[in-house]
Amino acid sequence: MSATSSLAVPGSVIRGRGGVAFIFAAVACFGALDTSSKIAASAVPVVMAVWVRYLTQAVVTGVVLWPRQRSALFRTGKPGLQFLRAVLLVASNALAFLSLAHMHVGEFTAIVMLTPLLLTVVAALALRERVSWRRWACVGGGFAGTLLVMRPGQGIFQLVLLLPLFLVVVSTAFQLLTSALAKVDSPGTIHFYSGLGGLALTTVALPFAWRAQPVEMWMVMGLMGVLGTLGHFFLIVAYTRAPVATLTPYLYLQIPFAALGGWLVFKHVPDAWSLWGIGTIFACGVFGTWLTGRELLYANQDEAQSSVEAIAGADVR
Repeated sequence: MSATSSLAVPGSVIRGRGGVAFIFAAVACFGALDTSSKIAASAVPVVMAVWVRYLTQAVVTGVVLWPRQRSALFRTGKPGLQFLRAVLLVASNALAFLSLAHMHVGEFTAIVMLTPLLLTVVAALALRERVSWRRWACVGGGFAGTLLVMRPGQGIFQLVLLLPLFLVVVSTAFQLLTSALAKVDSPGTIHFYSGLGGLALTTVALPFAWRAQPVEMWMVMGLMGVLGTLGHFFLIVAYTRAPVATLTPYLYLQIPFAALGGWLVFKHVPDAWSLWGIGTIFACGVFGTWLTGRELLYANQDEAQSSVEAIAGADVR
């Protein structure tokens, strides 16, 4: 080993650890976002809550990025795709808000974290990515865990529990679209248009959903906007400091963070079956994304469109 390479290793390790630290901060924000969203869901119309979230994101993103990018912030090579992405993002947030009105935070977050596993299916069927039997086993295990959480046929299942499954499908399409846009637009432009597009779409519907709210609820909605904006900022910084395949498994820490928030705020502890289901989704998700990164590394497919790359574009909540 040369002196140059030996000196380079500690630097890469430090950068990797820095990326992991920012991922921890991001998933903590997302877990707190889910918890605060459930608080607001009990009293606030979904359009109002989502509007405040996008107003915060558009303002903060514009203030932060405008001095550096100026007019370049508005340049996009695919305005149609940017609009479609904004529509999908609004749909994702609305489905998440409606789901949390009827579900506990930990169980909801665990089901939503099926998205990376579904991306594996899409990568295999549509993108012709080679998927090993171990990754297929993780996909099957993740969906089995979902059945344990939802328990159809046991008197617990309700149609409203299908909402997070719809959210998983919408999120998968959204993330694949994000991955495609990342090839033509800068991350700042993509993030800015997601906030601006979401704000425009919800503003149109806002007059039909406006309801007077106490100060406490405005504070909760403002907190949702801040947590969402900070979470995505930390996520972007993390992916500039460490490889996608290294960081993606850590996204599943959002599940225990959300469960902790549900316990601290709502005093809810999942029952034994739900805990088994949540644990199964967590384990299969972490192992599956780790396998994906390892297989792509060994196959030397760094430039290939992959499920891991799509996950890196996550901007769902």
